[in-house]
Amino acid sequence: MSGGAKELLMLPDDKKKALLDFGAEKVIFLDFDRIKDMSAVEFLKYLKETYAPDLICCGFDFHFGKDAKGDTRLIEKFFGDCKTKCAVSAPVFEGGKPISSTVLRELVKNGKVNEANKQIFGGFGFTFEVIHGDARGRTIGYPTINGEYPSDLVLPEFGVYASEIIIDGKTYKCVTNIGVRPTFKTEKVYCESYVIGFNRDVYGEFVTLKPKKFLRKEQKFNSLNELTKAIKEDITKL
Repeated sequence: MSGGAKELLMLPDDKKKALLDFGAEKVIFLDFDRIKDMSAVEFLKYLKETYAPDLICCGFDFHFGKDAKGDTRLIEKFFGDCKTKCAVSAPVFEGGKPISSTVLRELVKNGKVNEANKQIFGGFGFTFEVIHGDARGRTIGYPTINGEYPSDLVLPEFGVYASEIIIDGKTYKCVTNIGVRPTFKTEKVYCESYVIGFNRDVYGEFVTLKPKKFLRKEQKFNSLNELTKAIKEDITKL
């Protein structure tokens, strides 16, 4: 299901690419507005009549349908007399605790992307369109690639991250600030990346950012000189 959830761990287009890279031949996202009020049985009927699946894969704690009343036992019972099979994934443990989307969201929210990356296929990241910033970074010798942080994606702790950015299929190291830029007081959440060894304009193009490690919290600087010094120190930590 897609389209109604917030705090996503992966944007739909990125998820589609990951599934295709993983070996899927075709990826279809269901219209969330169409199915969100269906009962669990109505949803299974919809799947059967629309897609006639041979195999349904889900996690051991998967729930679905209105009020989340459907579970894996209902799937197996519903398709019991059909050719459709249900494959239920067992829990995956890390440090004695089961890994779940809830656990991964909390890791990202607390800036622990290095830990979340171990459990997310391809690592936590997102694709965005490069927009014009205020060109302030260029004036201090650190031009940045800027974008609005996706509103449906889980929001990481505001701060500076050691990251990787993929531009035209090539990966570069970068220092990324995710937040509201308290020094310059913005309302929206932005991501700004100073990319090592890259200085071409890519406005209007789509790039993929992958935060790797939290370096420091976002902070307000009293001058551009303080900001410049902080950026230099951040680069040494890559």
